[in-house]
Amino acid sequence: MSMAPSGSHQVFLDTRLAGLRSVNAGANISATDFYYSFWGPAAVAPDQLRQRVKFALSEIFVISLNDPNVDVRGAANYYDMLGIHAFANYRALLEQVSLHPMMGRYLTHLANQREDTTTGRSPDENYAREVMQLMSLGLYELNPDGTRRTDAAGQPIPTYDADDISGLARVFTGFSWYSPTPSQQTFFGQNRDLASTITPMVAYPQFHSLSAKVFLTTNIPASTTSNPTGDLRIALDAIFNHPNTGPFVSRQLIQRLVTSNPSPGYVARVAAVFANNGSGTRGDLGAVVRTILLDPEARDTTVVSPIAFGKLREPLIRMTNWMRAFGANSVSGSWLIGSTSSNTSLSQSPLAANSVFNFFRPGYIPPNTRLGGINMVAPEFQIVDEVSVAGYFNTMQTTINSGIGTGNDVTTTYAAETAIADDADALLDRINLLLLYGQMTPGLRTQVRTAVIAVTIPAATPTNAATIATARLNRAKLAVFMVMTAPEYLAQR
Repeated sequence: MSMAPSGSHQVFLDTRLAGLRSVNAGANISATDFYYSFWGPAAVAPDQLRQRVKFALSEIFVISLNDPNVDVRGAANYYDMLGIHAFANYRALLEQVSLHPMMGRYLTHLANQREDTTTGRSPDENYAREVMQLMSLGLYELNPDGTRRTDAAGQPIPTYDADDISGLARVFTGFSWYSPTPSQQTFFGQNRDLASTITPMVAYPQFHSLSAKVFLTTNIPASTTSNPTGDLRIALDAIFNHPNTGPFVSRQLIQRLVTSNPSPGYVARVAAVFANNGSGTRGDLGAVVRTILLDPEARDTTVVSPIAFGKLREPLIRMTNWMRAFGANSVSGSWLIGSTSSNTSLSQSPLAANSVFNFFRPGYIPPNTRLGGINMVAPEFQIVDEVSVAGYFNTMQTTINSGIGTGNDVTTTYAAETAIADDADALLDRINLLLLYGQMTPGLRTQVRTAVIAVTIPAATPTNAATIATARLNRAKLAVFMVMTAPEYLAQR
């Protein structure tokens, strides 16, 4: 499998904008165009694992096109950046995230000014808080296996407090829009460079805090010389080397890629690789992802509890699974699938979470369920309700039958499936392999087989070739729909 990034979302948007403006000089791109850019690589790019990890990272390092301050082209560049760093080093990724202008706009530390006692102004604390809570450390101190540390009274120990947030917020002052000639005007967004939405923020020393910055047992003394870049390096190093970071990041990636409730042993094994990839390097995300996917708990059903293992497949992942499994392609070449955020559709669109907390929280427990009683979480269920379940069923029925997107732009012929549709068992074997890793239960197989053979394929005559082809296609579509809406598919195990 290719490890190199395949294509650029930003380049896709730039090309699309040029095409639109060749027809209408006043045309512009929107979030819909970014959604178009998402589906092609997700469905057909050779670097499938990178695409999958990039999407997982976008649910940890969240920005959202729902925020009007987030520029579409800048968001495409941000998503490219996540892909470039998907198998790189977490420390480098953390710096790129911290300095990206779209994260700066989304979590409001772009053009963040140092404190001013005369006016009562304090640095914006938004990013300082969220980078610790959601992107690196979490709320409570962790053991190396991801379980919470407790004090003498058995209570969890907070990782940081309000003073840590305030101290770290002073670090994130004095960074703003890129300009080849930074000035007070460009700091506040005037005379913006055309590359400013896609180029890392630059330091403006005159706006950076000179006060002491105390956080996470780190102390950057007060100084008369402004050093925003040096202070940022110290702060990100402190976050990177904090003992929580390995288990916190490892557990979240396991949740996104494999199972919602990894065992402490699983988390510990992955966190150990985060700490040292075997060659003395900390934060090697390529090694971390490899360990996650090759761990016995990810690959051997005999070593995990059938009750605890697995996760609900996210709707976007189900759709890309359909595309890849059955060779879907775009008639236009532009993958014209717009927003799928409605709960009458998929309840998700890429880079379109409702808040920095993602579409769902990693610790979400559906209320009034058995899961809470046995201390288990089910994050993806936070976007599940009666309407979204029906919406998914209806969306997949239409998609499987005739395609999805403007003019049913993304569709497939099910060529491999129709070629064997006369043999119901062969058809089910193939779909079982593609969608259920060969783990289809006898009960589901019986249900699907009964429905499939009810679609009669007539004996061939000189005039009924089209009727036979339609029957074969209907068998394939019915089998795919029944499996993709079955609970044992919806729950990835």
